[in-house]
Amino acid sequence: MSLYANVIAPFAEYGFMRRALVACLALALGAGPIGTFLVLRRMSLMGDAMSHAILPGAAIGFLVAGLSLWAMSAGGLVVGLAVALLAGIISRATALREDASLAGFYLISLALGVLIVSTRGSNVDLLHVLFGSILSVDDEALLLVASISTVTLVALAIIYRPLVVECFDPGFLRAVAGRGSLYHVVFLVLVVVNLVAGFQALGTLMAVGLMMLPAAAARFWAVSVWSLSAVSSAIAFISGWIGLLVSYNFDLPSGPSIILTAGAIYVLSILAGSQGSLRKRFFPGAHFHNEPHGPA
Repeated sequence: MSLYANVIAPFAEYGFMRRALVACLALALGAGPIGTFLVLRRMSLMGDAMSHAILPGAAIGFLVAGLSLWAMSAGGLVVGLAVALLAGIISRATALREDASLAGFYLISLALGVLIVSTRGSNVDLLHVLFGSILSVDDEALLLVASISTVTLVALAIIYRPLVVECFDPGFLRAVAGRGSLYHVVFLVLVVVNLVAGFQALGTLMAVGLMMLPAAAARFWAVSVWSLSAVSSAIAFISGWIGLLVSYNFDLPSGPSIILTAGAIYVLSILAGSQGSLRKRFFPGAHFHNEPHGPA
């Protein structure tokens, strides 16, 4: 088989492959920076919790309008934001930390969402909600994903400086600006809307994978926040591109292929990355020192 047949032909000949690739690019542009900030803020598991929290809303949208893009997106957005808000309120009103509160809501939401879809839909509907199908992304879904990514990038550009400060010294931000909670809420909204975008293509169980795995892998290749975000987006897009090709050439599910590709890049980064990887720790290379030379 030629290189063209394996790498270029699937996208050149099939519109659904081109739309899936563009969807991967749009998801990468939005999810890459969001995942980076989740990692920097040590909120990685929160992304997983929030991805499951949108499931009941998507399931309710499914009950109302079937596999409707806008109904399921609206339901997921409303319930995801409600869960994030409730978790924050409970963590401030009780001794329970926000991550533990989110974990509780995540388990309830996952079970409730699966129950709703299972009782009113078929196994195919349940699989579609949980795992998505990026190969079935139409122009309407593509427009939604691209719009969310655009809004995310604009919003991050506006709140970039305070968000970076909050990652490393939230106390200083509260003392200087007094708006730490506002930026935290805006960031949570961006997390939820990007998970909703990912849900359209990859399902609730896979959406968080394209957000967190590239961000975690980027830590082994970059140092500054902006370069971490850029590398994360690049890894997410490469994962989508390679995953789609693997899915096409070997007749495998597209969503898991993309996430497993991102996982493989993550493992490779751990082993051979240029920043803090196992290679740098155990095989740092030779160190050369300039010895002073005396007079000839």
